[in-house]
Amino acid sequence: MDNDLVQMLRTVIREELAPVNERLDRIETEQTHIKQAVLDTNERVKKIEVVQESQHKIIELLSVRSIDQEAQLKRIK
Repeated sequence: MDNDLVQMLRTVIREELAPVNERLDRIETEQTHIKQAVLDTNERVKKIEVVQESQHKIIELLSVRSIDQEAQLKRIK
């Protein structure tokens, strides 16, 4: 009798935990997808930072050239 009760309880517990396990599996899958999306986003942000740094250097160079040209124009006048 005790063995039957133990088996019945195990069966009930398995049945009750089945939806929880399914939900946990879905959450783990979603977490994996989210983690990959975050990694992809981080990679894109790093590329954007590199491009912005390059653009910043170009803008600084153009600013210096512009100031030099303005000075030359003032000397010519």
